[in-house]
Parts: sequence; C-alpha cells; structure tokens
Amino acid sequence: AGSTAAALLAEKGRRVLVLEKEKFPRYHIGESMMPYCWFTLDRLGLAQTMDEIGFQQKLSVQFVGTEGKVSRPFYFFQHYDHPSATTWQVERSVFDQMLVDKARQNGAVVIEETKVHEVIRDETDGRVKGVRSETRQGRIDEWFAPVTVDATGRDAFMISKQKWRQRDPMLNKVAIWTYYEDAVRDPGLDAGSTTVAYLPGKGWFWYIPMRDNRVSVGVVAERDYLYRDTRDPGEIMAREIHENRWIEEHLAPARQVGEYWVTGEYSYRSKFCADDGVVLVGDAFGFLDPVFSSGVFLALKSGELAADAIDEALTAGDVSASRFQDYGEKVCLGMEMMRKIVYAFYDENFSFGKLVKAHPELRPKLTDLLIGNVYGQDFDDLFAAIEEICALPPELDYGMKVVGAGAPV
Repeated sequence: AGSTAAALLAEKGRRVLVLEKEKFPRYHIGESMMPYCWFTLDRLGLAQTMDEIGFQQKLSVQFVGTEGKVSRPFYFFQHYDHPSATTWQVERSVFDQMLVDKARQNGAVVIEETKVHEVIRDETDGRVKGVRSETRQGRIDEWFAPVTVDATGRDAFMISKQKWRQRDPMLNKVAIWTYYEDAVRDPGLDAGSTTVAYLPGKGWFWYIPMRDNRVSVGVVAERDYLYRDTRDPGEIMAREIHENRWIEEHLAPARQVGEYWVTGEYSYRSKFCADDGVVLVGDAFGFLDPVFSSGVFLALKSGELAADAIDEALTAGDVSASRFQDYGEKVCLGMEMMRKIVYAFYDENFSFGKLVKAHPELRPKLTDLLIGNVYGQDFDDLFAAIEEICALPPELDYGMKVVGAGAPV
C-alpha cells in the first residue's frame, strides 16, 4: 500500500519520502492475488512486469471438502474476457521489491532500515506535521510534510499509538504456515490454482502453488481448535494434514522446507481512517481474514485511492481529516463486501455448493466477489440469498470516520 501510494504520488509530481523499517528484499506473507489487482498494477505500469518476472499464473480458486471432494473451480476467464482474468501467486519479497523500485523510479526517495518512533504534531492545532525516525545506526531524524501516510502494515503505527484498533471478535483466528517442495500439482489449468481445503469446525487450509517447485501451505482455525493438544506448530501442521484427504495426498511426496510461521488476531480495523495530516492505508488501516486472498487487493486499492485523495487535498490546499472521508468510505465498502462472504464461509450452515444450487443465476455475482470486482456493483440479491442459509453481520460502524479539528460530528 505504501509503495503504491508513493509511486502514484511521485508520478503526479509530488515530492515523496518513504521510510522503510526493513531492508529490501524481505519476507512477507500474502502470496495469492485476486484478478482485480491487475488494474492497480496496470496503472503503475507493472502488469506486464508481473509476467516478465515469471510468477506462477493463477487462473482459478477451488474448494475441497474434508473427504477430498473438489468443487467446480471458479475459472476467472470463464467469467469475463480480460487480461486481468489471469492473476498470480507471488513471492512477496520479489513483488514488494518491484513496487518499491517503481516508487524510486517515479521519483520517490526511499530510505530503508529506518523506523518511525512517533508522529510530530503542530503545537497550535494538533495536526500531524511529520515524523521522528531512527536509523539502524541509531541516528534520530525529523521529517516534515503536509501529509503523512501510515503504511506500517500489521504493526499499525497509528492504530497502536492512538488505541484505534477495533477487533472483529468473530474472526479471531490463528494461522500456521510453511512451505513444501515436490508437492503434487494439479494438471493443466489448475496447476496454479489456489485451493481452500476445509477442516472440521470450519477451519481450513490454503494451498498455493508457487514457482520453483514450491507450495505455500497454511492452516487457519480457532485458537482452541489448533492448540487443543500441543502448541508446537510443526506438530499441529502434521496433525491437521491428516484431517483433509486432498491435502494429505498432495503433500504425501513433499518435503517441508524453511521454518513454521504463526500469527493471530487476524481481523481488525481502525476506528478512524485519517487524522489531520495523516492517512491510514493497507494493513495499517485494517486487515481481513485471508480466506479469499483479499489482502493484497485491498492494500493495492487503498494505496491507489489514498494517492488520489492526497493529491486532490494538496491541490485544494486542505489536508484536514475531513478531506479523506470519501477515501475511508470507499476502502470500507470493499472490506465490507469481502467481510460478509468471509462470515458466510465460517458459518456451519453455509457452503458455496448449497448457494449456487439454490441460486445458479447468482454464480456470476459470487465470482465477482472472488475476483475483487466489488466497486460499482449491487450485491444485495447475493447477500439476500446467502441470508436464506446463514446470518450475516451488520456493517461495522468504524473505519469510514475521520478524527481531527475538521472532522464532521
């Protein structure tokens, strides 16, 4: 999100400074992309670069029951004819390096291994006017700008400092993941497909084929379920692999490589999207359960929307929080559409097969959600059909709001 916003603002002729805590390239999870990521990447001039790099192409997503029964895949190209119908499975170290390189190429100054410790506020009106950072060598610097973008990911700088974090209590999951080589790949069009494989109690596996003979495999479930008899991630992974026949068969010839990774408290959103002089983007604004691979899409989209909103605010000479109300509403709209289908996924009464069997005419709308085509559409009929099967949550009343001297009341 941060590199996207930086690249687009620099392209517009704005002076942009990026302070990056890590040294690139660096590891990051979030490897499976939605087709509608293509549009932001194309605007950045990177859609063709994705193919040139050689990332594994992804043509569909499929769902697998605990006994190994595979659903009819959702082939994106059967839904619409556009280059975006082919998306990718990416190594985030390479993908994120590509984005930060684009920001540099467009004119942004990028300083790595520099951690921001605090925002600097104007003593008269309290607006954010800059940040205080520290280099790896221990040098303290102060940087000033009319707008600060918080793109600190799940570290969520402003959320943590201002206590704006609002957790989604029904989506409090734990994820454990690792990588395998020599795992089984499905043939033909399905070679790069994301597979979501069910576990008892509505837990699930992701199975993401990547290039260079590597597969990303993770298990997501309630904490009490995963930690019921051990807290060792390797033991948990081995135990759960036996709970889904498809996963077990696909990993039978494979060997696990690298370490096991664990993360928790999966879904949250900021109480506010902006304060006077600061805008939140990507995971620093909010994160949603990864079952439908919406993370990279929402990060890219929020970075794009933020860049446009910031450019307009700078042109108007008004960077107060109220200028970013529309931005927050747009980002939250996309998050809410995905959040509803995530809630349905975890409901024991719901299945995609049941929904499509009862309402085959809604399969295109469902596919639109799965590809990220969530803006400019009315999904009321789809959600009404889902509510015939299971309850859906009310919309969250935070994230769309702003705080600051000019915030609406």
